[in-house]
Amino acid sequence: MVGGVHHRMATVDGLDVFYREAGSPGAPPLVLLHGFPTSSHMFRELIPALADQYHLVAPDHIGFGYSSAPSLGDFPYTFDALTDVTASLLDQLDIRRYAVYMQDYGAPIALRLLLRRPESISAIISQSGNAYQEGFVEAFWKPLFAYAQAPGPETEAAARQAFTEKEVRWQYEHGVPDASLVSPDAWRHALEVLARPGNDENQLHLFQDYKTNLDVYPQAQESFRQTQVPLLAVWGANDQIFGPDGARAFQRDLPNAEVHLLDTGHFALETHVDEIATRIRDFLGRMQVQPAMAR
Repeated sequence: MVGGVHHRMATVDGLDVFYREAGSPGAPPLVLLHGFPTSSHMFRELIPALADQYHLVAPDHIGFGYSSAPSLGDFPYTFDALTDVTASLLDQLDIRRYAVYMQDYGAPIALRLLLRRPESISAIISQSGNAYQEGFVEAFWKPLFAYAQAPGPETEAAARQAFTEKEVRWQYEHGVPDASLVSPDAWRHALEVLARPGNDENQLHLFQDYKTNLDVYPQAQESFRQTQVPLLAVWGANDQIFGPDGARAFQRDLPNAEVHLLDTGHFALETHVDEIATRIRDFLGRMQVQPAMAR
C-alpha cells in the first residue's frame, strides 16, 4: 500500500465532510460511495487492497459516519443535496474524471453525478447499487415506499424499524452462508452513527425523498445507452434488499456490462473483499484508465 490510509476532514459549504483517502494522487481515481446505514467504514478493507494502483477517495455522506449531521432546518436531506456535497468535495480535491463504486444510497448519488457530468465518469462498479425497478425486493421496500408516499404515524413506525439493532444487523448478515465472517464492528458502527441525537429525523427525510430516485432511473438508463459507460456489477446473489435482477438489468442498456453474483448478501465486501478487489483490478485494468485522463 502506498502511504497508508489517510483519514481527512474537508469543509464543504460549511459542513464537515470526512473521507478516507489512499494511493498516489497521480494514480487513476476511484471514488467509493457508501450506502445506508453505513459509511466509508464499509470500504476499510477494500481501500488498502487497491491503494498500490489507484487513488481512492471514500467520503461519508452528510448524516453518516464522521461527517456533519446537521438538523433538517440546516440541511435538506435529499439525494440532490447529498450529490451537491459529493460533487463539491470532488471539485475541491481536483478529481475531474474518475471511476465510481456505488453501493445502495451511493447509487442515486453516482447516477446524479453521471447525469450532471457524464464525461467525468470513466467506469462504474456497482455493489447492490440499483438503477432499475427490477432490483427492488418487495418485502423490504413495501413499508419504506408506503412511508415515502404517505408520511405519518401509520407508516412511520414501520420505517423506523430500519434504525433498530435487529434490522441493522440483519442488513449485514442476511444472505451470508456463514454469518461469523461478518465482523460485528461493521453493524455496530452503523448503529452508533444512526443513534446520534436527531439523526432519526434526518434519515426519515431521506426515506421520504427516496422516491425521487425512481425518476432518475429512466434518465440514467438513457445515459447508459448513449455513453456505454463500462460497468462491473459485483452483487450479492442472496441480497434481499436489492435482488440480483437489479444487477442483470444493467445488461439491457449496457450489453458489455460484466455481472458477477456472489454467494453473499447486501454488504458483499464484508465477506468477499478479496474477490471484489481482484475483479476491480481486472476490470479497470482492461478499461485502460490512465492517470493522464483521470485528473
